[in-house]
Formats: sequence, structure tokens, C-alpha cells
Amino acid sequence: MKIDEWLLEILACPACKAPLRAETERDELACTSTTCGLVYPVRDDIPVLLVDEARRP
Repeated sequence: MKIDEWLLEILACPACKAPLRAETERDELACTSTTCGLVYPVRDDIPVLLVDEARRP
């Protein structure tokens, strides 16, 4: 997964607006909020930030 650090700094969870962290071993972006916690897939190095595509951890 190739996501630049500057992009990670501005990306936010669409559901709760909390910052996201990279889960590089699984090609996912995880919400850092303890109440939300959604995990978004990254396909072909493109984050899919759709709540319908997210999964609960």
C-alpha cells in the first residue's frame, strides 16, 4: 500500500471525522475513534472511503 504521509494527515473517517491510520499489512485504513472503529479497504493504492464498503474490526 502506497499512501503518502501528507495524505494520511488529511484523510478522515467519513462516518465520524476522526483521523485514519494505515494498516499496511492488510491494505486497510482504520478509524482511530474508539466509538466508530470502521476499517476501510485500499484497492490498487486507492482508499475506498465509503461507509457501505467499510467493515467493523
